Amino acid sequence: MSHVVSQHAPAPPTEAVISDFRGLHGRLGDAVESVLHGKRAVIDLVLVALFAGGHVLLEDVPGTGKTTLARALARALGGESRRVQFTPDLLPADVTGTAVFNPGDGRISFRQGPVFTNIMLADEINRAAAKTQSALLEVMEERTVTVDGTTHRVPEPMLVVATQNPIDLDGTYRLPEAQLDRFLIRIAIGYPDVEHELAILRPGSRAGHTDEIEPVTRPGQIVEFSRHLAGVHVAEPILRYAHAIGATARADERLRLGASTRGLRALVRCAQVFAATHGRNFVMPADIQFLAGPVLTHRLILTREAAMAGDTPASVLADIVGGVEVPQPGR
Repeated sequence: MSHVVSQHAPAPPTEAVISDFRGLHGRLGDAVESVLHGKRAVIDLVLVALFAGGHVLLEDVPGTGKTTLARALARALGGESRRVQFTPDLLPADVTGTAVFNPGDGRISFRQGPVFTNIMLADEINRAAAKTQSALLEVMEERTVTVDGTTHRVPEPMLVVATQNPIDLDGTYRLPEAQLDRFLIRIAIGYPDVEHELAILRPGSRAGHTDEIEPVTRPGQIVEFSRHLAGVHVAEPILRYAHAIGATARADERLRLGASTRGLRALVRCAQVFAATHGRNFVMPADIQFLAGPVLTHRLILTREAAMAGDTPASVLADIVGGVEVPQPGR
């Protein structure tokens, strides 16, 4: 007979905690939006990932503000940030760190790589070879780096904000499925609308001037709120609804790879944070529906036949979400 291991749920956040969180969430969003005009919805999704303890993949053509968003977020958080330009000759040790021999005393010491920071901007991550991309797997999942049998912990929070150009551009590599699964959310920024793009073009615009952003919080406060928001209530029907979406995706004949358990867990965790941004200490089906795209799409892989038929992971997921029965109140 199998048994489900019971776990004690975190205490639900109080109304005061939810209110304080919404205030901080708004200030962070305002700070980033001051240099990235017209992309508040994208910024809010990145903040959901931050407070959910996950990582973000920003995918779009060059010049749409991917790097600006990452740098602005790092400035607003008030923590340490490092930027790594991913290139084909970048080595794994250049990212995680390496053991160094000191000839003076004959000792071997560990030299930390750029992952030992609060915000790491992995610029154009898909220009590096797969072995270098894979060097991030441990630190993204476990927040540790193991070198020569010794494990080193990275600071908290530790957020990887990776930018990626579309796969069909020259000089890029496809991210391995295991790497994609480590990203909590994937977002396409897109071009701004006419009015916001004109505002960016006008002389004197602050767009892109990330150095002018003043910190509005500290890393410890992010960690504290993240722990509180883990207590946002997720009712059993909501959990089963999220699971049904994942199970349906795995059974869909158009998909060669469906949603992983890690992906479904990420969906629920993001829904907790998203609910709190709307002043609620409980998750609704609408939260799951809204976040399914950014959280799950990049984890799905089409069959060759589906791709040739013109399907996309986004269209398949939309069909799946639309076909799963939505739990009703009181049921």
